[in-house]
Amino acid sequence: MQTVIEKAKKIKLLVLDVDGVLTDGRLFFDFFGNEYKSFHARDGHGIKLLKRTGVDIAIISGRKSKSVALRMKMLGIEHVYQGHENKRQAFQELLGKTGLTQEQAAYVGDDLLDLPLMVQVGLAVAVNDAHPDVKARADWCTTLQGGRGAVREVCDLIMQAQGHYQAILDSYLQ
Repeated sequence: MQTVIEKAKKIKLLVLDVDGVLTDGRLFFDFFGNEYKSFHARDGHGIKLLKRTGVDIAIISGRKSKSVALRMKMLGIEHVYQGHENKRQAFQELLGKTGLTQEQAAYVGDDLLDLPLMVQVGLAVAVNDAHPDVKARADWCTTLQGGRGAVREVCDLIMQAQGHYQAILDSYLQ
């Protein structure tokens, strides 16, 4: 069986769930029905760094949210699929757009809705506080929880496996 590092070396596309991965999974609503989400700044910075290395980023979420659309725009993420409970269909469309294979994609999830993609991709990742059945089927689990820097861990892992991390680190130390 391939190691996690070997699998991460091949990644050209990082696909993320939102609720429970980029956020801690909690949903906040005001009296007018407006929804609020909290995103971790380190996750966002990790995404930007990973994009600089040539890895594309995509979001596939079962829910729709204006705050997600806004945050993804801020991060420069072009592939945003919201309201897709059938994540397989969105994933196949995404592969068609990018011309990449399943093996070149990594997926980060936290709940049962994520399993259909996790069993298809080259690198399946579960956040630390994911459902036990999701963690059992992941190639790798983060040490941090969803919405608390887990995505940054994944970005760092991919950059390290592909030999980009040290140059990025050095750029901050000069």
